[in-house]
Amino acid sequence: MLKGLGGLGDMAKMMKSAQELQTKMAQMQEDLHNVMVTGEAGAGLVKATASAKGDLKALDIDPSIFNGDDKEVVEDLILAAIKDAQAKAAEKAQEEMASLTESMGLPKDIKLPF
Repeated sequence: MLKGLGGLGDMAKMMKSAQELQTKMAQMQEDLHNVMVTGEAGAGLVKATASAKGDLKALDIDPSIFNGDDKEVVEDLILAAIKDAQAKAAEKAQEEMASLTESMGLPKDIKLPF
């Protein structure tokens, strides 16, 4: 297609590949929101369901480990603690990424796809 333009043909091919990769990454990121995983603790007495992106979606605690009347309160407290930890983890990851990109000579607020 761009034969005779020297290195420009290679550049066009590389740009097309980069665009395809970007499209595939965007689709993968979207798909990860819909994939659910379940983690267990205490031989299945506590179960946490999250999207593959790490967003906590549900928490289930077997009432046999405490007074059944407290079940919803305990679940809400655990869910709040997990969400707080996730927020702090995301903030820390962003700080680390900013530090890394800045050390590479890139703007520290650059948004990379990972």
